[in-house]
Amino acid sequence: MLQWKKKGLLFNPKTTPNKQEWFHEFAQAPNALVFDHFVRVYFCCRPKPDKNGSVVSYGNYVDLNRKNLFEIISTASEPLMSLGAIGTFDEFGTYPISVVKVGSRMLAYYGGWTRCESVPFNVAIGVSESFDEGKTFTRITKGPVLSYSLDEPFVVTSPKIRIFNGVWYLFYSAGSEWFMSNGRPEIVYKVRMAKSTDGMNWEKLNANIIEDKLGVREAQASPDVVFKNGTYHLFFCYRAGEGFRNDKTKSYRIGYARSSDLINWKREDEKVGIDVSHDGWDSNMISYPHVFELDGEIIMLYLGNEFGRHGFGLAKLEGELI
Repeated sequence: MLQWKKKGLLFNPKTTPNKQEWFHEFAQAPNALVFDHFVRVYFCCRPKPDKNGSVVSYGNYVDLNRKNLFEIISTASEPLMSLGAIGTFDEFGTYPISVVKVGSRMLAYYGGWTRCESVPFNVAIGVSESFDEGKTFTRITKGPVLSYSLDEPFVVTSPKIRIFNGVWYLFYSAGSEWFMSNGRPEIVYKVRMAKSTDGMNWEKLNANIIEDKLGVREAQASPDVVFKNGTYHLFFCYRAGEGFRNDKTKSYRIGYARSSDLINWKREDEKVGIDVSHDGWDSNMISYPHVFELDGEIIMLYLGNEFGRHGFGLAKLEGELI
């Protein structure tokens, strides 16, 4: 069994210095990129809702001291990129985001979302590039690189980009059903995978890679894969299909699976070694895990209550990923 030692709330958007109008609250879906002297954590935030109560979301980042991750060095002075143009798939926001460095440029894969009439949103995955060390990004194309299709009809989101042995892998979630619960539409989504030779043209596996634990309406998101000690380790979050908004026992938890080939996964949530706290900022839910290695330690960043409204926390693995 894995054992994670929680170190506390790492970044709280409410107490961030030099806050901008476009960054009012939330620090969702953290993803880290390690530099020589600092760790840049990308996340998504929101300005205040407009007069109609509608929201948008932006990509953002915070730079943390590599030797002391609880020390903020700087924050973004502007959004990673602007909202999409009228009618585009990302007209109303960027959420979530995953960044990889390739040579002299950085690529950001992101969930671009648009508002709908009968359901709240639809999402597809876009890609943008940066030539200023990941401070700002420009769309490579107006359309998504991965979108809903015959086998994945709704909400293609939660991208995590990884390159293993020269092959690009995109782990993501795809919606399979919208249904009504207590008068509001809810979405079912599962963890999926696609691979590519160039990061632009993707071959979907067209299959769920994580078995259900809570029934066919279990929702799974934020799949993050690391390779360690000859095994691929996948961390993700999951929740019940209904009741998760008011019942914390049905809300998000972090799950775990392992594989030798990136296709066949054995789910072992009982070994994940991290759960909600008894009280505090992560006592009702924990979600959107991001796992990376830093100076010989395995680090997990994750969201707590209210889907990241209060920011993200840090945990360190005690022992090895085996």
